[in-house]
Amino acid sequence: MTKYIFKRILYIVIVFFILSFLIFMIYNLLPVDKAAEKAREEVTADRNLDYDARYTYWQERYGLNGSKFERYLRWLGLYPYADGSFHGLLQGNLGTSTKYAKPVAEVLAEPMKNTVLLNLCATLLALGITIPLGIFCAVRRGSRRDTAVQVGTIVGYSLPMFIIAIVFIWLFAVKLGWFPVSGMNTAGSASWSPMRQFFDRLRHLALPLIVMTFCSLGGMTRYVRASMSEALSMDCIRTARAKGLHERRVIYSHAWRNALIPIVTLVIGWFLGIFAGSLMVENIFALNGIGKVYFDALSGSDNEVVLALQMFYILISLAGNLLIDIAYGFVDPRVRVDR
Repeated sequence: MTKYIFKRILYIVIVFFILSFLIFMIYNLLPVDKAAEKAREEVTADRNLDYDARYTYWQERYGLNGSKFERYLRWLGLYPYADGSFHGLLQGNLGTSTKYAKPVAEVLAEPMKNTVLLNLCATLLALGITIPLGIFCAVRRGSRRDTAVQVGTIVGYSLPMFIIAIVFIWLFAVKLGWFPVSGMNTAGSASWSPMRQFFDRLRHLALPLIVMTFCSLGGMTRYVRASMSEALSMDCIRTARAKGLHERRVIYSHAWRNALIPIVTLVIGWFLGIFAGSLMVENIFALNGIGKVYFDALSGSDNEVVLALQMFYILISLAGNLLIDIAYGFVDPRVRVDR
């Protein structure tokens, strides 16, 4: 196992550098020059300044001088700036946002907390509903209740998320008035007590959470049901029943263990997805999350924010593949990841 993990980590490092190079080069093809924009702003404010001198200064300040490969190494933190310093990704420097004029790490800190909170709650709720529901439908396959659940999941799976969000806003916010339409908190809540602010934020996040959970039920319920149905048809399950084992033990001790193999991929992928943001939901409900920040950065050509998020997503995906392979070894003894 240890040898396998070290080998996979080596692969992750290699793939990370290859993808970082490709992504950096792609985004540097865009017609965006921060040094030119900054120099133009200064010259417009003070006509006595020399544009070329200021342009050279900001190129060196932002590390935009030299060849594209040098700029890539400088961005990673493997090549020095004009002053001889190293401050790139490997040193924890994600760059400076052109839109917010502050470090990217500060721009992403608060949205990341909101996104993780929202997606973690939605994932836990969805798993808590879909896994028991999927097992129930697989055990009672072909019954009326199974048919009703399958029809409901198909409808929920087929409808786009923005349609469901609009319907839920109309029902729960406009008609019933249970939840706010959008935003993270009530206007003027800064003067409230911390406890009241906390519950106010929960009330604002409730409707987006309901929408995300509802949209996740269809696909995952069908996935769990299909995996569990396949496990229940195995010869070892028929043997266990023939030996007189209690049905509950057959289902949850034998069949569920075999059904976990494909479900592990889905579950781990969902948990890692809590960092990715919910682009559609965060924009519909005006939530300050990673998805909305990512969309605004793409729209405003804020490449430093976009690059930082892209590399974060790549790292999460690579680490997720390693976790899935390791989890296979624990779930199914037949899988030997150390070979």
